Amino acid sequence: MPRALPARLRRALPRMSPRRWIAGSAALALVAGLTGWAVWPEDPGFTFTDEMLTVRSGPSGDEPITLDTRYFLPDGASTEQPVPALLLAHGFGGDMHSVHAQAEELAAAGYAVLTWTARGFGRSGGQIHLDSADHEVKDAQRLLDWLAARPEVRRDAPGDPRVGAAGGSYGGALALLLAAQDSRVDAIVPSITWNDLGRAFLPDAAGGAVVDGVFKKAWAGTFFSSGASGGASGGASGGASGGASGAASGGAGVPAGGGAPGGVPAGIDPACGRFAPDVCAAFMTIATTGRATPEAVAVLDRSSPARVLDRIKAPTLLVQGLADTLFPLSEADANARGIAANGTPVRIAWYAGGHDGGAGPRTDRDRVDELTREWLDHYVAGAGAAPPQDFVYSRVAGFDAMDRGLVTNAYTIADYPGLTGETTATVVVAGPAQPIANPPGGNPAALSSLPGVGALSSVLGAADLPGQHAAFVSEPLPEALDVGGSPRVTVRAASPAGEAVLFVKLYDVDPDGGATLSEGLVAPVRLTGLPATIDDAAPVTVTLPAIVRRIDEGHRLRIVVAASDQAFASPAEPAVHTVAVEPAVTLPILTGTPMTGPDAVWRWVLAGLLATIALGLAVVLLLARARHRRVDRSVAAEHADTPLVVDGLRKEYADGFVAVSRVDFTVRRGQVVGLLGPNGAGKTTTLRVLMGLTQPTRGEIRIFGHRLTPGSPVLSRVGALVEGPGFLPHLTGEQNLRAYWKATGRPWADARFEEALEIAGLGDSVHRRTRKYSHGMRQRLAIAQAMLGLPELLVLDEPTDGLDPPQIAQMRRVLQRYATDGRAVLVSSHLLAEVEQTCTHAVVVNKGTIVASGPVEEIVGDSPTVHLDVDDPEAARAVLDGLADVRPLVENGGLVVDLNGTPRSEVVAALVRAGVGVDRVVPRRRLEDAFLALVGDNSRGSGDR
Repeated sequence: MPRALPARLRRALPRMSPRRWIAGSAALALVAGLTGWAVWPEDPGFTFTDEMLTVRSGPSGDEPITLDTRYFLPDGASTEQPVPALLLAHGFGGDMHSVHAQAEELAAAGYAVLTWTARGFGRSGGQIHLDSADHEVKDAQRLLDWLAARPEVRRDAPGDPRVGAAGGSYGGALALLLAAQDSRVDAIVPSITWNDLGRAFLPDAAGGAVVDGVFKKAWAGTFFSSGASGGASGGASGGASGGASGAASGGAGVPAGGGAPGGVPAGIDPACGRFAPDVCAAFMTIATTGRATPEAVAVLDRSSPARVLDRIKAPTLLVQGLADTLFPLSEADANARGIAANGTPVRIAWYAGGHDGGAGPRTDRDRVDELTREWLDHYVAGAGAAPPQDFVYSRVAGFDAMDRGLVTNAYTIADYPGLTGETTATVVVAGPAQPIANPPGGNPAALSSLPGVGALSSVLGAADLPGQHAAFVSEPLPEALDVGGSPRVTVRAASPAGEAVLFVKLYDVDPDGGATLSEGLVAPVRLTGLPATIDDAAPVTVTLPAIVRRIDEGHRLRIVVAASDQAFASPAEPAVHTVAVEPAVTLPILTGTPMTGPDAVWRWVLAGLLATIALGLAVVLLLARARHRRVDRSVAAEHADTPLVVDGLRKEYADGFVAVSRVDFTVRRGQVVGLLGPNGAGKTTTLRVLMGLTQPTRGEIRIFGHRLTPGSPVLSRVGALVEGPGFLPHLTGEQNLRAYWKATGRPWADARFEEALEIAGLGDSVHRRTRKYSHGMRQRLAIAQAMLGLPELLVLDEPTDGLDPPQIAQMRRVLQRYATDGRAVLVSSHLLAEVEQTCTHAVVVNKGTIVASGPVEEIVGDSPTVHLDVDDPEAARAVLDGLADVRPLVENGGLVVDLNGTPRSEVVAALVRAGVGVDRVVPRRRLEDAFLALVGDNSRGSGDR
């Protein structure tokens, strides 16, 4: 047996002719090639080398300093084909590894990129001087010399490389200071950096002197800790912006080699770590007292681009983050104005990231990359047209469920409007003068932001402590406002201490009371010379940090003035201040032109492809529908004023199941018609066909004479609640109703909104989010939705489901009143007692067919027994005993009488003649009795679907 197997295999396989051998070999070679291509490592387009370079800098220019460098060289760069270069600097607390990814992108794009670890960080030597002109800036100049000596780097002249400089935060300030000090820099892209380092760490939103500013202790402490450890902690600049330019050059990377060679340099106080003595002394002074000195401010001033902006001639792209409590938008604004005053080309871009927001949403990262490459390609590489100098900004548009991140929209404005906006809007806030307390030692303090996660407060909410803040609130906004820039508010303060440190905030408060402090941004103010009483206080204009935010219609503004804040140093002495806010709050408004994102082309291509597919499917469906039935647009004149006519309705499914075999009934104006039947009788199927949710197999439905078809315009005259309500849980009841009506395409004025709400009886609950609704509240909201526009025909499936008895009684009156105005109502319900009390007519369905229809009293019919309410039951019984064929029975204080054919009028007359008072005569037969007689106690329907 085993010896026969190969022969069988040979017979089973096809005969290998020369043509098949060639084809098989070619296929095998193709598969092998594709497999090799898939697994072969992709050529990155560049190489890089690491080198410890010793440069000479310092005040005298001969101080040796060792810098850890990494040099990226694009493929093909040579003496014959030199390439432009780029210096890429990292953020505070980082090192050259922090910007590795950005360096790779730029090297692949054709730039020779030199990155390095700044002095005092990682494996580089020296001390931290905060981008001092004599130290870090001179170090960068020596690196320019090194690039100028590289044969593969393009030169404008001997010793002058064709070079740009970029970096984020600490690296961004270096790019500005280097361009001011060295004219060889051809273009710069500084991001999320500072203009005035003293003003950044000692801000005063009322415009006071830097030396009197409010110390930003949380950020300063974070920086000091990171610098003292030589960057080993991973980086205080928090993930700065993100882009191919190195805008994401925050200090996220931990140095591979640890701290400086040999640890803390000799002669340096160990408490200062690798900070230079004067920098350390400045921090210690401010951190200890909470107040600056002129000497400390002078140290910060020498590291501030503000003093040298008039010397920057290199075209500048300034990228600044919206989510940045360290270096807010005002820093970029000051840099832009100072550089533009020289006639230097400047472009400003605000994006939804920063020291608190990281690299920002993907949409913004791609946009910053594109802007950076466009800027460098023109001004450094000499390729492409000159980029526009318009203003670009982003605004958060929502949440992308696919990427699980924020999505932003970008806008452009031809002329940069600064922080005051293109126009302004005034919102009035109200509230009396209020006392606020500064706690002893400044603790506990309000929480508005945390270093590196300031945006967290936008999600979790800032914590304003009771007794330490005053609030002033506006009315709901009548329309949405697109705020872009620095809001301004006028405050007055009084204090027996004569001085106060205040923190002013602007909250966006939604209709549910949820308050958002944009990116945790706060305006600190130090006020001196204050009077003891608020009536004597002078107004002070406070400029709040710039924001970009859409404040929606119906939201409120809340101005909060607090006496403490965890991020800042507050006076240690306890005090009680009195604060007031002038009513008018000025909001800057931006109305930019939407900008196409870098990935928009692919999205449009995908959208076009999907639209083509959808169009093709629609055409197929329309053709199929046209073949199966012809749309009847005629109007039956005899039914033109009849709300509903159902004629010969039958619904049979593909598997042969018959849900409705034959249904005929009419609903006329002024009628409330109850559709009754046991479970599975066909009620829901009838309603689904009526609302166009499914197609009948046979028969037709006419609404005001029009034959019902899916999407028929006559459906606008019908309101319905079928198969339960469905609402968006994050919207309020009112917002859900507005969204529903907007989808109809009809004017809001036609919605008769207030009337529908009054009918539904929701009251103030309509302003709550529907996720907080009970089942009954959702049902009432659904009824209100069905009644929007007060349609001429109202179709309701179990409208009292989830309502309590008082609400059911109210709904009964509502439906009766609704029909009396010439409208009509069709109600499907299993509550027979309610149908009997509510409906004028009834249609009883059983097993897919109608077994009875007509006025309710006709279906109920004459009752063989009656219930008599009399004033003397015993006397009445004695009278009735004397009547032939009448059998009386006393029951619960009343009298039940079996008439046995005797007319009710004769019974009543006999009682009245005998002096017995008759208050009421009620038939004992009910709709339930008639219903059971028609369908039987054990009736089962056909299995309604």
